[in-house]
Amino acid sequence: MSGAALRLWLVVVVAATAAVAGGEHNFHRDFDAVWGKGNARFRDGGRLVELTLDEQTGARLQSKERFLFGRFDLEIKLVKGESAGTITSFYICSGGARHDEVDFEFLGNVSGEPYLLHTNIFSDGKGEREQQFVLWFDPTADFHTYSILWNPHNIILYIDGTPIRVFRNNEAYGVPFPTRQPVHVFASIWDAEEWATQGGRVKTNWSQSPFVATYRRYNVTNACVWRQDAGGIGGCTSVGGLGWMSQKMDWWSWMTLNWVRMNYMAYDYCSDRKRFPYRFPAECIIPIGRASSHLVQPSDRKPTFLAYKNHTLHNNLSPQPNELSYLIESNPIQYNSATKWLLPIRGEPLTILCSVNLMIAGAAGNFYQDVDITWGDGRGKIVGNGQLLTLSLDRSSGSGFQSKNQYLYGRFDMQIKLVPGDSAGTVATFYLSSQGSQHDEIDFEFLGNASGEPYTVHTNVYSQGKGGREQQFRMWFDPTKDFHTYSVLWNPTHILFSVDGTPIREYRNTEAATGVAYLRTQPMRVYASMWDAEDWATQGGRVKTDWSKAPFTVSYRKFAASGCTSQDAATCAKSTNPWMYQELDSSAQDRLRQVQRDYMIYNYCADTYRFSQGFPPECSAK
Repeated sequence: MSGAALRLWLVVVVAATAAVAGGEHNFHRDFDAVWGKGNARFRDGGRLVELTLDEQTGARLQSKERFLFGRFDLEIKLVKGESAGTITSFYICSGGARHDEVDFEFLGNVSGEPYLLHTNIFSDGKGEREQQFVLWFDPTADFHTYSILWNPHNIILYIDGTPIRVFRNNEAYGVPFPTRQPVHVFASIWDAEEWATQGGRVKTNWSQSPFVATYRRYNVTNACVWRQDAGGIGGCTSVGGLGWMSQKMDWWSWMTLNWVRMNYMAYDYCSDRKRFPYRFPAECIIPIGRASSHLVQPSDRKPTFLAYKNHTLHNNLSPQPNELSYLIESNPIQYNSATKWLLPIRGEPLTILCSVNLMIAGAAGNFYQDVDITWGDGRGKIVGNGQLLTLSLDRSSGSGFQSKNQYLYGRFDMQIKLVPGDSAGTVATFYLSSQGSQHDEIDFEFLGNASGEPYTVHTNVYSQGKGGREQQFRMWFDPTKDFHTYSVLWNPTHILFSVDGTPIREYRNTEAATGVAYLRTQPMRVYASMWDAEDWATQGGRVKTDWSKAPFTVSYRKFAASGCTSQDAATCAKSTNPWMYQELDSSAQDRLRQVQRDYMIYNYCADTYRFSQGFPPECSAK
């Protein structure tokens, strides 16, 4: 959409404060059952609907309203057990031969196998833009929120607030983008055994029917409702303000998206060379000649640098199209020749060609180069050419390591796989700390438990020797089954703890408002350790370490540190690196609140027994 067309379109947008159809969204009121009516069962006064597939028919709902742009959220719990051949869906579609459409389709599988999430985007009747994902949770065990954000700039797909896919408006390069056709919202369940499960090799087992998918909490409180007058002229009424109309992916969202792609993407049409042997579709790779005007360093027009899939950087080259990965628009970026990283800087927008594997500034390091094993008498081992490090604990000793560098602010990521089975009394850690009695410290501590019981993730923040700021969580996955990424972002405004790109805790700099010292002057090293804390770690010390299970071993990999190595605070504060000014956007804030609501088990700022005379001042600071 051109700037003039967008301005003209916005003229007909009238702000409104009432929700669509008024009040809380209700499936009875907001949707029609347009197919398989007997298989759409409304429950709880219309707040929940069950869509059923049997051997005769499935079911489909269609929203009564049409929309031109908006954010659409729906909570779904998928069919349990044997679901091969079935598809449960949530999508928006305009209809017609030249239709626009954005799809969430959940491809069922045999019992014990995960669902495959199939996404697609049609514009002006052209689709076949498939991306598929294996989810990081069991979508049949509970409800999860699936969201579509659609505005004139981009389409973003979210799961529980985590972005998994973005499709940008590249009409300027001849790629059609949905901007003109109002859409209905749809939900359905149907049989697609000819292709849904393992390409159609596994058929629907009708002895397991009926197959039931459950939907709730439909939310479209940020959207434009399409209205057409008697003369056929269409216009749009905004619901909930217009902030979503300009929403794009910020740096944090790109990092989270790339984490999802690296770990959970099962298929991407933009990398299918068998399907596209000569040239990928235009939206996958914007031609170099057309994009080059955007590839200029701000301020001094230094040479352009392009990032290739192998992370090497080349100066002013024209690679073949299939050598490039994805065109992403983010914060302005410059190439740092000292660190060999692409780093955002303040200034005019800049489009760069960047590998999807460039999740953080700088590739994952090598333990031989990055750390020293400092204690444990051989219980800490670097293996796999420096790509893996293990720390062990037995009755005699634990073990630990520290980074060679010290940092003042930065982002620090580590993939960790915890001790399986009975780990009661043990503590595995990943943390930052300075030295001395007035030290600063930022802690991830993983408190072991008896077999079958979940780990407790214990976090803490010390400033000038004062800690006691504990928050504890139970994770939404088994941290002993596979590696998960634990991250600390530390900059002058806040400290952010994240797990697999999902924020779980934020500690703000409230020094000016409360007088509580912030971590801003003492450089810290990165540490990790495995040690015995049976006096307090498990159920307050009631469950002791079972030494017959020793040695207890925790594994670390893909350590990445992007931080300021200067010990001068003023120098570091001038850094233009992304972590220096990174904040949470609205979707990340929503996800943080959700994690704290659903998975936090202790918060010192809510412990009235411990703080009967009043909570610490940072608890009430905004």
